[in-house]
Amino acid sequence: MTVRPLIGVSTYLEAGARWGVWELEAALLPAGYPRLVQRAGGLAAMLPPDAPEHAEAAVARLDGLVIAGGPDVEPVRYAAAPDPRTGPPARARDTWELALIQAALTAGLPLLGICRGMQLLNIALGGTLVQHIDGHAEVPGVFGHHTVKPVPGTLYGDIAPEETTVPTYHHQAVDHLGTGLRPSAHAPDGTVEAVELPGAHWVLGVQWHPEMGEDLRVMRALVTAAARS
Repeated sequence: MTVRPLIGVSTYLEAGARWGVWELEAALLPAGYPRLVQRAGGLAAMLPPDAPEHAEAAVARLDGLVIAGGPDVEPVRYAAAPDPRTGPPARARDTWELALIQAALTAGLPLLGICRGMQLLNIALGGTLVQHIDGHAEVPGVFGHHTVKPVPGTLYGDIAPEETTVPTYHHQAVDHLGTGLRPSAHAPDGTVEAVELPGAHWVLGVQWHPEMGEDLRVMRALVTAAARS
């Protein structure tokens, strides 16, 4: 029997979530994330915020890691003052996910950052963000779509060599790239839509939300890399 790689996915920690008669603090994640991992051939494990000193032990038990989308990263993480349009901080999640990213990079664990996850990867390597752009999240709570054009010769360009329409929902984006990162896809307006870390290990960030679409190629590439790690 083929062993399916174990892919950890970071989660929200919400003060009040409702199900049935209950409204309690909850570690939660949109179901699209674990379903995408499963459809791509992996086993999904949720990683709620924890103390950063536990990140190394968590990563050691995984075959691959996904840093999921979510709220804006607190600007202090990249030495910026908050823009009035930047959302409230999620400090526990910022701390935990940055620790997971650093642990994964140190261990050489295959790593995929989705939306916020891509932005955190950039910040973890010393990059910065544009705190607001227009046109990538037009209706609150509704995913839009636009095309992304891959950069030939990159990891993402090999995964999806043609221009592709992707589900998108974000109002922030990469500004200055973190150390070692290279862009591997762009939106029509020039926004960096994918970044990667060339080298021996599989590290990719995408600004869009593959969990909201039918294209499995990015997650399948992560799962394949995880199976080899």
